[in-house]
Amino acid sequence: MTLVIINPNASTDVTDGIDAAVAPLRAYGTPIRCVTLPEGPPGIESQKQADLTVAPMLALAARQTDATGFVIACFGDPGLHALRDQTHLPVLGIQESAVATALTLGQRFGVISILPASVPRHMRAFGAMGVMDRLAGDRALGLTVAELVAPNRALYAMIATAKRLRDEDGADVLIMGCAGMAQYRARLEAETGLPVVEPCQAAAAMALGRIALNQSHRPKPGEISHA
Repeated sequence: MTLVIINPNASTDVTDGIDAAVAPLRAYGTPIRCVTLPEGPPGIESQKQADLTVAPMLALAARQTDATGFVIACFGDPGLHALRDQTHLPVLGIQESAVATALTLGQRFGVISILPASVPRHMRAFGAMGVMDRLAGDRALGLTVAELVAPNRALYAMIATAKRLRDEDGADVLIMGCAGMAQYRARLEAETGLPVVEPCQAAAAMALGRIALNQSHRPKPGEISHA
């Protein structure tokens, strides 16, 4: 049985980065498979793009017959509740999981987003989660998903943005607001001195815990939790 991490965009480079980010979690024994949604856009950068991925993503998830849990690897958590309706298996979104993790690492979290257009949909999600009073700020890099793979430009922008979140907004924990940022986590922590939450790692770790405890949003009838 396998934890399936779905990248809802069509970039195999992003999927490869997700796979590398969660590699340390394979030591816990549950196989992890990262899959790409071929019908997705090159990068999800708007609400419309996020919404259009939901139906094909649900179909892709249904084809993962060996799945024991799912992670939706887009920081807007597209289709999170729809997939929870579709399956009794644990389903985690990287945005929701990253925020929940950040709240255990600091008092006020700051988010590094890709584009200014990403910020409003993040704010809607944070409002729905009831965590606005713990949000220090959400600042955009002004880079697309595709541009995140250029290390020099992306890392410089991320460090500068992270320091503004720390020094101007008062963040004491940072969240990387895109699945394509994983390779920069260690350097960002070193440059800022703050804990940095990589959302795919946060969601995968949470999903593995749910799997181990036989715990989900909708237990199968007749099942008894190990807890």
